Amino acid sequence: MDTAFSSFFESTQYGSRWNSFKNFNQISPVVQSHLKQVYLSLCCALVASATGVYLHLLWNIGGILTTFAMIGCMAWMLSTPLFEERKRVALLMAAALFEGASIGPLIDLAIQIDPSILITAFVGTGLAFACFSAAAMVARRREYLYLGGLLSSGLSMLLWLHFASSIFGGSTALFKFELYFGLLVFVGYIVVDTQDIIEKAHFGDLDYVKHALTLFTDFVAVFVRILIIMLKNANEKNEKKKKRRN
Repeated sequence: MDTAFSSFFESTQYGSRWNSFKNFNQISPVVQSHLKQVYLSLCCALVASATGVYLHLLWNIGGILTTFAMIGCMAWMLSTPLFEERKRVALLMAAALFEGASIGPLIDLAIQIDPSILITAFVGTGLAFACFSAAAMVARRREYLYLGGLLSSGLSMLLWLHFASSIFGGSTALFKFELYFGLLVFVGYIVVDTQDIIEKAHFGDLDYVKHALTLFTDFVAVFVRILIIMLKNANEKNEKKKKRRN
């Protein structure tokens, strides 16, 4: 009787949702606690990044130097032993702060054009990140890990296209392709990295600082691309309005 009821329940429209909840329950309490640490560290990193943006708006510090400082902090953090937890967390926050300062000029441009674009881009990125990350959690284990190879190939293609356009010059169509395809790639990385973090945690890798850094880079990459797309669309609308007036 119980088996028949379970089979009927899973065959209904709620079956897939029920299976999703069962998949989430398969995550052990240790891994769930690890994920809480990861996402808490991610939230703190986003706050540190917002602080970096604010510092750029005050003193115009964002640029190449802050980008190199961010890369240096990331490399320093990854090379620091796991038992130096406070130092690694501090380096993560420093990397996030320098990352915020590095994208500060883009944020400043968005504020000058339309501050609502910045808010919309951040909220949209947060919702997309939450949805895709949650989808990765409730999916079956290792279901999306096979996409890692495809995403790595897509990222390599983006790097080569960017390198070629910087040397030979790029067109508007190529820029749009890099923008939208890059957004697709990094949204995919949110799913793959979330499942990869869960899988590593199941096997004893509980380095929440490193995992938070991985998700932070995904979040920033998606946010920057969404913001650029929205700024580009707003700029095109303004140009059309000017042409109509003339």
